[in-house]
Amino acid sequence: MITSRTLLTRALVLALSLASIAGCQPASGAGSGSGSPAPLSADAINLVFVSTPDLAFQGPGDVNPDTANLTSQGLQRSLLMATYLKERVLGGKNVSRIFALAPMTHPQTAHAYPDMAAIGYIEQFAMLNQVSLTGLGGYGSIPYTANSYPMAVSYGAGPLPSGVATSPDPCASCQGLDFADSAGGNEAIVKFVLEVNVPGSFVFAAPWETISPLMASVGKAVGSSLALPASYPGPNTVHVISITRDQHASLAAYDAGLSPASTYPAMPGPVASAACPGAGTTPALFTITATNGVGGATVPAGMNANETLYMIRHAEAHPIPGWEGGNYVAAGQWRALAIATALRGRISPTQVWSIDPAQVANGDQIPGNANFSYVRPSLTIEPYAIANNVPFSLVSGISLAAKDSPQLTSDMFFKGGTFSNQTAILAWEHDHIPQIVSALLAGYFPSGSAPAVPSWPGGDYDTIWTVKLDGTGNLTVDNTLCEGVDSSKLPAEAPRY
Repeated sequence: MITSRTLLTRALVLALSLASIAGCQPASGAGSGSGSPAPLSADAINLVFVSTPDLAFQGPGDVNPDTANLTSQGLQRSLLMATYLKERVLGGKNVSRIFALAPMTHPQTAHAYPDMAAIGYIEQFAMLNQVSLTGLGGYGSIPYTANSYPMAVSYGAGPLPSGVATSPDPCASCQGLDFADSAGGNEAIVKFVLEVNVPGSFVFAAPWETISPLMASVGKAVGSSLALPASYPGPNTVHVISITRDQHASLAAYDAGLSPASTYPAMPGPVASAACPGAGTTPALFTITATNGVGGATVPAGMNANETLYMIRHAEAHPIPGWEGGNYVAAGQWRALAIATALRGRISPTQVWSIDPAQVANGDQIPGNANFSYVRPSLTIEPYAIANNVPFSLVSGISLAAKDSPQLTSDMFFKGGTFSNQTAILAWEHDHIPQIVSALLAGYFPSGSAPAVPSWPGGDYDTIWTVKLDGTGNLTVDNTLCEGVDSSKLPAEAPRY
């Protein structure tokens, strides 16, 4: 039997083999950190602890008290911290693994918003690292290297947070961090890293309340009296516990010295614009309607009223067909950061929704691919939520891999009144969006005469599908809107801050 421990160990060995690729070159813009230690040794196991901001422990102004998400200042800090981590802590070398907080393990505010700040804070760093993965040829085919690094943020084998649907199979190989460490999974991850005993740099990104006890458990595991910090050290401090080949452990504290601006970050270079669908374009322009009493359509019972839902796809992710790491690639970071500006004045949603990134692994979507967490839809739309101070929620009660996922998702967003008189934006998996719309239309045409829904072209990352319900539940779906970002002209390396 293949155990969870075996799966995680295999994943770590795979990650180490992928990490042999050289990293990116130094970039400007980060704090000097002049008093920080030298970069990490490649001959040690380096456990890198990044305390991500939450409502309790943050740099003043890094987290929005109403949404529990990063502010523009917090996003700025994350972009600068990424460069500091890559160049001053890792010395330009590639990371070996990134473990981040599963957002739904840390609900905050009276609305129980998920802690999206943790994975959002470490995303730019992920884009400054490279990974080699195979495409459709699978094992034995020639790998392709891209600027992107997968994240492990999925639920482990312990109890799931309230409201989270049971995953098809706990993803031990992509297990992330649990805020309260309810089943001891955080310590188990570190234990496996130490047992594999292969040098490398392993990054743990979570709030201080999670990082502090995790560092203490490492001290006990290595049997060393490390002078661990007794209190939150501030937003610019990164702690590293290094274990040498002879099992000597030491603690180092790096000070990034960052002073981020409070404004939404400006792109460091131009982002080419793209035209929205029109006559003769790809994708083709379409409009689908379902009006009560017209063409055999009947408004189903319980439909919402006066609702608008904008449905977008995640950012660029596949440099070759079948290449799958769960994250978007560096070109996608350009898109994600540019969406807020590109859509300014064009749409005005008051809610942002996405797939729970801790619930889905690539193996659920593309069998045979490595099980990295499926973080890209949520990270694509998070900057938009940050720039506009819009609440960010996750769909956790529906398993994306379930056969009835399209119907359940349609029912959640278009029936029952929850989204009546609301305007929201939903970031999702593109192959599932037409299925959701088909499930919605099927309710209007119970005889089976529903209009056909076009597929979402594989190379289209820009289109927005707009679903509208009027005051009596009549339906319109179209793709006349787009983000307006030209995929073909996005750089292959991440924007530098």
